[in-house]
Amino acid sequence: MSLPTPSVIIQGIGSFAPENVVTNQDLEQQMDTSDEWIRTRTGIRERRIAPADVHTSDMAVEAGKRAIDNAGLQPGDIDLLIVATMSPDLPFPSTACLVQAKLGLRTIPSFDITAACSGFIYLQEIGANMVRSGPYKHALIIGAEKMSAIVDWEDRGTCVLFGDGAGACVLSKSQQLHVGILQNILGGDGSNPNLLFMPGGGTVQRPTTESIVNRAHYLKMNGKEIFKHAVRVMGQATLDVMQQNGVQSKDIALVVPHQANIRIIDAIAARLDVPKEKFLINVDRFGNTSAASIPIALDEAYRNRRFTEGDYILCVAFGAGLTWGASLIKWTKTASRGQ
Repeated sequence: MSLPTPSVIIQGIGSFAPENVVTNQDLEQQMDTSDEWIRTRTGIRERRIAPADVHTSDMAVEAGKRAIDNAGLQPGDIDLLIVATMSPDLPFPSTACLVQAKLGLRTIPSFDITAACSGFIYLQEIGANMVRSGPYKHALIIGAEKMSAIVDWEDRGTCVLFGDGAGACVLSKSQQLHVGILQNILGGDGSNPNLLFMPGGGTVQRPTTESIVNRAHYLKMNGKEIFKHAVRVMGQATLDVMQQNGVQSKDIALVVPHQANIRIIDAIAARLDVPKEKFLINVDRFGNTSAASIPIALDEAYRNRRFTEGDYILCVAFGAGLTWGASLIKWTKTASRGQ
């Protein structure tokens, strides 16, 4: 008889955001926009912007330190590191390798994934499966972004949406059954990549004087189409993960959605028939931090005691690719002895 599959739990959690707050009123002084225009369309009032000498890896390190400490572990206990980012320090080596060195971790497997705003859900799937089935006891997963470095500050339709920050979790094995990360449902559709993309910098359009003049090395987005796709696939993914685990809307203690736009969150709440009070919403204070969005929000919910032992937490995201994912978590921080 095969042994029950061990659970993988979130044993530690932490986040970091730069101190510099840029409000909508600040942006009014820099470009042709207004607080009213931004707020009514997105729900964003302010965002955090990192200084020039603070890089994606630096924010990831701070979030990682806090998650390791919250887990009651030491850096030497971590034996797997995965970072999700669409704004890496360098095209290569991976941001994860830079974080590994800065955190003083052992020479453990360290790599990046690129799933844009869905990155943290993808991290959970990869990290949990590697911990569950492999030799790894404690995986550090980090979503980190310096979006201010890749948005076009001359494009008022996109630059006002994004912010900088990082969030991290330590995933650990537990012999308890049916706790922790119960299931992740992921999806991807690359048939319309130009809905949200950066045209320059890869093998399709290498850096040239012309590409720089044409501002090809900044994020481009078709907001209306992204909105429609996001509402449809995020709603379906959340319903699927609930149905497949026998969980109903009334059972959900907290929904942690990707913080991109308050209107998307409103649409998801209506489709799930979950009261909006059960949603963690901080898009008004952080804007869209892409792969860092969900772990920053999850850490805030944890610190504010928005959930407790045995509660069901639902996370959902959508991003460039197009990618999407939903995650169902049954909260506990009790890892197995000896882990």
